Amino acid sequence: MRMVFGLVLLAGIALAGGAVYLAKDRIGEYQMANARAQAALAQIVPTVDVFVAVEPLKYGQQLRREDVRQVAWPENAIPEGSFTDEAELFPENNDQLRVVLRAIEKDEAIMLVKVTEPGEDTGLTSRLERGTRAFTIKVDVSSGVSGFLRPGDRVDIYWTGRVDLGDGIQRGSGDVTKLIEAGIKLIAIDQSAGGERSEAAIAQTVTVAVKPNQVAALAQAQSTGKLALSLVGAEDDTIASGIEVDQRSLLGISNETVKVEVAKEKVCTIRTRRGAEVVAIPIPCTN
Repeated sequence: MRMVFGLVLLAGIALAGGAVYLAKDRIGEYQMANARAQAALAQIVPTVDVFVAVEPLKYGQQLRREDVRQVAWPENAIPEGSFTDEAELFPENNDQLRVVLRAIEKDEAIMLVKVTEPGEDTGLTSRLERGTRAFTIKVDVSSGVSGFLRPGDRVDIYWTGRVDLGDGIQRGSGDVTKLIEAGIKLIAIDQSAGGERSEAAIAQTVTVAVKPNQVAALAQAQSTGKLALSLVGAEDDTIASGIEVDQRSLLGISNETVKVEVAKEKVCTIRTRRGAEVVAIPIPCTN
């Protein structure tokens, strides 16, 4: 009887020990899972719903409600000018739609600079800043950078021609090339103001945004010589100035002063004796 009691006691102790071990293991797993959950919560960044494009949107396309959707965007990385309020993007009391000004890719945030105001015209007037005017320049494959120009690019404008100082007198020898405008912004290529070109295309005209006095200068330059464009890099913040080249400076020919010898007037004389003195008397020279 005592042996049976001892066996039962030992079995009870073993079961109790096993239960404690299992409980301890479960508690350890729970603590590890809880620690991972706390770490994940600490990495969570606050988000804000931002409107993005459902599909790629092209220049001139009307922006409709089905063209956009809301996605969670990190609150500290929202692009400036993005729309977070549907009533702001699609005003309730205005049935006119916004129009896309620049190409927008799929899942790209809809920003104020890439769409018009509701019902606003998408023409060049919407791209002109206060105090600027649109001016069109004729170009070809060489003067237009082989068609690699897009709206929004900046260019330097060079003039080549002969300088007339008046009375038919032309400055120097040959043509002169001079930088007349630097860092001018292009707002349209031919009849397109959209910047979604993916391949080079030879343009016939480019339209620039300049001030009224620059319009007069470009008009004069275009009528008296030939204009050529030079593309400025997107990250280039330097401004070129004071560039002028003529044929002599191009070939390294210095301007030398030619000395002209003036022939001395010839004087003819005859000699005569007056007593003991010989006197030279000037007379007209004859051949």
